[in-house]
Amino acid sequence: MTLSRGDDGIDITEEASLADAAERIASSDAPFDLIFNAAGALEIDGTGPEKSFREIDAATMLRAFETNAVGGALFLKHFLPLLATDRRAVFATLSARVGSIGDNRLGGWMSYRASKAALNQIVRCAAIETRRRNKQSIVIALHPGTIETPLTEKYARGRYTAARDEAARNLLAVCANRAADDSGGFFDYAGEPINW
Repeated sequence: MTLSRGDDGIDITEEASLADAAERIASSDAPFDLIFNAAGALEIDGTGPEKSFREIDAATMLRAFETNAVGGALFLKHFLPLLATDRRAVFATLSARVGSIGDNRLGGWMSYRASKAALNQIVRCAAIETRRRNKQSIVIALHPGTIETPLTEKYARGRYTAARDEAARNLLAVCANRAADDSGGFFDYAGEPINW
């Protein structure tokens, strides 16, 4: 089962939208063995990542947090209860390597970096809370690499890129190969841990 902004009108920044969507699918298909949140935003209202602190705009930064961090937390709030509690079950959310504080060697991209770092902390908290209900649960943050889309063309610059289908297969393989001890972790598309 899939839910999307385009097909289902879901807005990750509107709690009522998420609550309604979770309620709709809870009655039909729950509990789930895998829930995957792929929502997020790199550009906000057409504004790309900042290159320096001179470019920070408070409203744009708040929108990045609203989508990437608060939206991710609200998604967890409403969809985590739909995860199976009697067997291995995975909740994965898209983060980004640039959300790693320890891996930041270039600076820039403050709003996106900080909002994804906040999401990573939220995922870590969710993993701890979820483990209390199900020792077999796995809650993880994933870095998909750069996906080949019109948006990312200008950001790829020689980095590894993957077509959408390949990226999806990579991330599903990472989910399939995680163990309960990995819960609360941050992994890339190849299953390698990323420094917080």
